Amino acid sequence: MSETSEATDEIFARAVRLAEALIFASREPVTARVLTNLLPETVDVDAVMAALVGQYETRGVTLMEVAGGWQFRSAPDLAIMLRKVVELPRRLPRVAMETLAIVAYHQPVTRTEIEEIRGASLSQNTLDLLLENGLITTKGRRESPGRPTLWGTTPAFLAQFGLNDLRDLPKREELLIDPQVTLSSPVEEPPPDEVATMQQEAEPEIDQTA
Repeated sequence: MSETSEATDEIFARAVRLAEALIFASREPVTARVLTNLLPETVDVDAVMAALVGQYETRGVTLMEVAGGWQFRSAPDLAIMLRKVVELPRRLPRVAMETLAIVAYHQPVTRTEIEEIRGASLSQNTLDLLLENGLITTKGRRESPGRPTLWGTTPAFLAQFGLNDLRDLPKREELLIDPQVTLSSPVEEPPPDEVATMQQEAEPEIDQTA
């Protein structure tokens, strides 16, 4: 092997280690752009990530592409065992999860449109709960009378649910979420004081063992 080839292999191996360290240390998914800016210009980022993914294929921790970036997660096949020893976070209220699903599939969407799809009223507290958990955000305003606020999901929503892109969501037909369909049994909004209590205590039921 020539000295040039050895030097190239050494640079590549170091780039793999550097990418691994960066992804491990980051709380957010690391994008290809960040990796490109950090790694040597002569290194193919796609090749680096392919090598790194291969190293973790049979490990208890895997490297997954989520929210447009890369992040370490616990291996999916170990989830059942981990739930036995790892305390799970609190659930979001059912009405909040239902609202989140509607926002995910119909975004950008207004509060009135969410209510029409649900077939029931929606309190601002529910939107505030999802907002404070970082799962939804404002997406501007609808150009209609009153210019109502538009809502959409965030990169944190994708990351927390292990999605790389909104296109990775299950098909709407599978979840019976369709703007042409009225829910057969709309979920009643809990009293404001109860929602306020939920807002203080609730966290999304998401596997954080990664």
